[in-house]
Amino acid sequence: MSPTPAAPRPRAAPGPPVSPARGRAGPGSHALRWEAGVVQSVAPPGTTDLGPGYLGPGLLPVDLLAEAYAEALTGYGAAALAYGDDRGALTLRAALAARQDVSCGPGGVLVTAGTSQALHLLATALARPRDAVLVEDSCYDLGRLVLTDCGLRPYGVPGDASGMDPQALDAALTRTRPAFVYLNPTFHNPTGRVTPLGRRRELLAVARRHATTIVEDDAYADLRLDGGTGPPALACLDGHRGVIRLGTFSKSLAPGLRLGWLTAEPAVADRLAAHGVFQSGGCLNHTTSLAVAALLERGHYDRHLLWLRERLRERRDALVDVLAARLDGGFALDRPAGGLFVWVRADRREAGLLAAARRADVLVAAGSRFAAAPVPGSTAGAVRLAYGLNGPDELAAAAERLAEVWNTIPPET
Repeated sequence: MSPTPAAPRPRAAPGPPVSPARGRAGPGSHALRWEAGVVQSVAPPGTTDLGPGYLGPGLLPVDLLAEAYAEALTGYGAAALAYGDDRGALTLRAALAARQDVSCGPGGVLVTAGTSQALHLLATALARPRDAVLVEDSCYDLGRLVLTDCGLRPYGVPGDASGMDPQALDAALTRTRPAFVYLNPTFHNPTGRVTPLGRRRELLAVARRHATTIVEDDAYADLRLDGGTGPPALACLDGHRGVIRLGTFSKSLAPGLRLGWLTAEPAVADRLAAHGVFQSGGCLNHTTSLAVAALLERGHYDRHLLWLRERLRERRDALVDVLAARLDGGFALDRPAGGLFVWVRADRREAGLLAAARRADVLVAAGSRFAAAPVPGSTAGAVRLAYGLNGPDELAAAAERLAEVWNTIPPET
């Protein structure tokens, strides 16, 4: 005789969310073990690292997440430690679907281990080795690496300050039949730009005319720093028909969660959920999915976002204000409306900018590493500066040092 299933246990009432100090997410958000062998990258002593595009220890909500995990384990018991539903916990998928500008329903949401894993999934499930993928001429370099590691061939499509050029995309799609087009239209990495609504509609029209799928990397969507809503996501403009949208909690909660999601047409989500990696082990991050679902349900995530955005505004402004005031006329930069990056263009060679930054004990990301293809004979240099890792005072001091050494580099003619 089969045993009678036990009645579900009621969820424990959540405790009050941790009230973070102004500059730190909570008592647990310290750098006690922020060291090589524990975290991915650690700058040498005395060096300010403006390269990594992630949050520093003071912004990672250790206490808030500890409470969320405790709630998930108490509320779900052993179910929180089982193999999860292949698509991800329904509570999380329903909450994520409701947060879309145009709801796709839980059936159109698939939980992933972040945008990198989602991109790897798409590169293996929707493409074959040697297939082409169209990318922006300046794009997320590690996303491009994921594609090439899967045997795909990324091709850069020219663009301008508004993003990929629709006419250039049309020409590229006429020449080749790619597996998909990979775009990052909101708080673009590395430039920080936001593709305006009109350009988004044009790109969608071109892709629809060629019956080509767009993969929209929307990793920074929750990091809008200057108020307002901005243009809708491509997926929302297209009703989740011809666009697969990638999201993540790595930039807004913590990268160590390895938790993200994608939204797509339910038939596409069905196809992806049939992949062996889900069939074998279920949801890629089941316990964490339940913990983050609790944060969304209780409103703790949105309250954390309000606090985080204020901290990131302080950091962005500390960096941009000094650079804008101190750099000479050979440099250009914009104050990004969100995301984690400042893109600095210069009439100096990139190699000189990088070497001078190292002399000033500052690490920066070379602009050329984001280029889909090198520009022969170019004398213009660019660097990407990230402001999520360091506090405002250290960012301002690093900007002072950068301006001092960069201004001494002779312009290229």
